[in-house]
Amino acid sequence: MNIRKGGPGDVAAVVAMFDSAIEWLVSQGRTGQWGSEPFSASAKRMEMVTGWAGGDGMRIAEIDGLPAGCMTLGEPVTYVAPAPEPEVYVQGLVIDQRFHGRAVGRTLLEQAMAEAAEQGVDLVRVDCYAGDDGQLVRYYESCGFRPTERFTVGEWPGQVLERRVSAA
Repeated sequence: MNIRKGGPGDVAAVVAMFDSAIEWLVSQGRTGQWGSEPFSASAKRMEMVTGWAGGDGMRIAEIDGLPAGCMTLGEPVTYVAPAPEPEVYVQGLVIDQRFHGRAVGRTLLEQAMAEAAEQGVDLVRVDCYAGDDGQLVRYYESCGFRPTERFTVGEWPGQVLERRVSAA
């Protein structure tokens, strides 16, 4: 697996990753996270991905030269308070479901840890959907993150998780 910096040329591939993830979640009966409509059908979501691609934080994981996952690092989202110390914040993480089970997400999260270490930053945080069966929170826990504060955005339940570089 190769991880490279993403950019504007990756928008279509990243949106397709989100569409595949939503299709997979819907097939599991889990529509609370992103709903049931394709990501590509929302102008607001398209704008978000385009914004990520225009910054410095987008990372694309490739398998056999094909985009397999995307992670975006940056400032905490508006509904999560900044940490009281320097941090690397995972704003978004998505996997193309064609590569499900190939450790794409874990590899991208390890990239976030490596970048934090390179910057001399000890804290990596991420937030995620905490509803339905809690499977996404458990996934991040299995990657070494520990839950901190919970939050809600409207009816959407969320969980902030953190991992320390010094504990890795």
